Amino acid sequence: MPVGTQGTVKTVGSEDIEGLGFEQVLSNTYHLSLRPGADLVEQLGGLHRFMSWNGAILTDSGGYQVMSLSNTRKIDDQGVTFRSHLDGSLHYLPPERSIEIQGQLGVDISMCLDECPPYPCTRDEAANAMRRTHLWAPRNLAVRRETQAVFGIVQGGVHEDLRRESAEFISSLPFDGVAIGGVSVGEPTEMQYPVVEFTAPLLPADKARYLMGVGHPKDILHGVASGIDMFDCVLPTRMARHHALYTLDGRVNIRAKRWADHNGPVDEGSVFPQTERYSAAYMRHLFVAGEALGARLATLHNLAFYARLMREIREAIEQGTWPELAARYAQA
Repeated sequence: MPVGTQGTVKTVGSEDIEGLGFEQVLSNTYHLSLRPGADLVEQLGGLHRFMSWNGAILTDSGGYQVMSLSNTRKIDDQGVTFRSHLDGSLHYLPPERSIEIQGQLGVDISMCLDECPPYPCTRDEAANAMRRTHLWAPRNLAVRRETQAVFGIVQGGVHEDLRRESAEFISSLPFDGVAIGGVSVGEPTEMQYPVVEFTAPLLPADKARYLMGVGHPKDILHGVASGIDMFDCVLPTRMARHHALYTLDGRVNIRAKRWADHNGPVDEGSVFPQTERYSAAYMRHLFVAGEALGARLATLHNLAFYARLMREIREAIEQGTWPELAARYAQA
């Protein structure tokens, strides 16, 4: 899922995302509830109509953003009280309100409000965040609308016994899908991989498995091999705005001097219809000159790279060609 936090995937329109073949995007409850507000989005026909998007939408509960406001929020078993990063106004977000806001937005998949512990954290902190996530889980489900799919979230940090306990509890509830949370929060890859490998097989095989916030190409391949179905990450769009392009030969800095007179693509194996008419030299010029088109073209390139990656993953699963796929993206 491309990340459109505030109802927009930065620098591109819904027609671009659809043209690339994506069928679902992610937006954020916290940001949209503060601006422009859930009431207004509902009044205008829901988030699909508001952003003119014909695919599906998943919304993060806002919990991660609220938890990151460590200096301006207070959390207890009832919910979270926090101050807006926009104007300092005071807000209260219990699980019920998070689901209600997502219902107002009219999205297809709503994420339950959970507590996402930071990295690093102690075992006690991870266990307490898991306990509160479990306490809130039934409250999320109790207020969902009839057509509102809600996913549960497994917590537990890097501790296998906590992850097993959380997977068993969340899987026992009537969620429509289950996510692994609390990874990609700053921990090194060598700590992330064992958690994903251990936890994914514990989740229901007949429900979508979602790995939240993970997006390096190699991490996606590892997640799929572990049993994950869904991913989101800001990397392809954020890195594009910071002049980094994803290719089969690895990530490259398009501002580097090596591209100044390169009258061709950065990688012959990573050429896409959306941007193939533009040379590496031209894209470098756009960034050096501070032209907004540079960020847009880089974003289109990276999203096309990820769209192809996901398409080829699906094909490899269907055709039994996973080793060849892994070799193809070995340097990405």
